Amino acid sequence: MKTHARRLSLSIAAAAIALGMGMLPACSGDDSSEELIGANEDLGSTSEGVAGTIAVGTTLKSTTDVNLRNGPGTTYSVLHVVPTGAKVTVEAADPKNGFYKIKHDGTVGWSSGKYYTTVSSGGSGGTSDLSTAQQGAINRGKSVKGFSYWWGHGRWKADGPTSSTKGSCSGSCPSCSHSGSYGADCSGFVAKAWKVPSSNDDISVDSHPYGTIHFVKDSSNWKTVSRSNVKPADALVYNSGGAGHIILFEKGDGWGSMYAYECKGCSAGCVYGLRTASSSYKAIRRAGW
Repeated sequence: MKTHARRLSLSIAAAAIALGMGMLPACSGDDSSEELIGANEDLGSTSEGVAGTIAVGTTLKSTTDVNLRNGPGTTYSVLHVVPTGAKVTVEAADPKNGFYKIKHDGTVGWSSGKYYTTVSSGGSGGTSDLSTAQQGAINRGKSVKGFSYWWGHGRWKADGPTSSTKGSCSGSCPSCSHSGSYGADCSGFVAKAWKVPSSNDDISVDSHPYGTIHFVKDSSNWKTVSRSNVKPADALVYNSGGAGHIILFEKGDGWGSMYAYECKGCSAGCVYGLRTASSSYKAIRRAGW
């Protein structure tokens, strides 16, 4: 009995030392408190859309037939239907309940941002004015979508996954098992997307230089920025009590609904979608961006 207790004590001490030195991957696995948000109004659906503050005067284009309502929600009456491909103008910068105040064909009303894309914009949340480095990070984020979650690793193919290369994860990480040669956990993914350190520039080579325990602290490679000023290719990260998660921001509202790439967890894999981030997350930006 004494021998068993001594072994247990030594195991706990070793784990604590490893965590303190940043040796653990420090991705918490399934980030179940931050679920992807679905998209559904009463006419059609889309996996993307617009979100967050959009400059007044921005032109949007509808991706499906969508209702123009007299208020910001599906309980308000329908003024008319905005047809697929129609262009509308943003009348108020901030959405309410995901609905934007817009003008279409002379009529001002409210319509769900989930069914529009940006045509021309000077506002925040777009990707048209990105530097080459930022756009490269977004492109690497796009290519990870569909690969498996792989605890403590970061490696995938630029042309995306196939049934034979996407890999699979089972169990609950860190006590999970992975099959295949490709995949990433949350911090392995962002390090590759950001190319940090600079030698970590080949997504086909397995590397995991940092965990969330590192990303949550400022360094020569990244600095904290305001979540109100988050830009495409920034990241949002938290680490607390040995658990953590990090996502690559694409567009949206840093304090509300945002689109992001992330290696979410064993059951979800590496995904893209609309989500929120709790107040425990901080925003960070790659040096030089």
